[in-house]
Amino acid sequence: MQRYDYLKMIAGDAGDALVVAAGWAAREWQVLRPGDGNFRPRTLGLASSISLGIALGLPHRKVIAIDGDGAFLMNLCGLPTIAWQNPRNLIHLLFDNQCYEASGATETATVAGTDAVALVKGAGCKHACWVKSPEKFRQEFLKAWKRNELSFIAAKVEQGQPALPPIRVDELENKYRFIRHIEETEKRAILGPSDHRRG
Repeated sequence: MQRYDYLKMIAGDAGDALVVAAGWAAREWQVLRPGDGNFRPRTLGLASSISLGIALGLPHRKVIAIDGDGAFLMNLCGLPTIAWQNPRNLIHLLFDNQCYEASGATETATVAGTDAVALVKGAGCKHACWVKSPEKFRQEFLKAWKRNELSFIAAKVEQGQPALPPIRVDELENKYRFIRHIEETEKRAILGPSDHRRG
């Protein structure tokens, strides 16, 4: 099974959650649940840390981080901080295909046995698990959603994705659309008006 098969199982369950998706998962998620509430970081590895900031800033709003093993391994130092801050509204999803797929499929350390769930538990996250099927993945996702505690769900997946249309919005436009989406749905100002001038 590929990552897309897993994401497809939960797209209808994500409601108005704010989603930060890394790598190719961003394109898959945008197809499955289109909208401006999806953010894709330009820098690999920061999905979990950006999600943490959003979750702490909007504690009443569900936040979902979608990571690949390559991105996850590039930000291991963020795991203790996430567990320490323990945002109840954050669900962190990991899809491990044992490579940096978007940049040529160079193997990651998970091919040699590095265990992402063990790392997350070691950092202090109480609710972390592996799943072996899209159906079980959805079950665990729904548990995490209802539990309302920091949760981490990981799955081993095959490389590749179905033929999908490209995202026709670059990272900069995506960032501003995402912020405006938060402003609109939260009824709060984040960015000033375009003609704002400091006195």
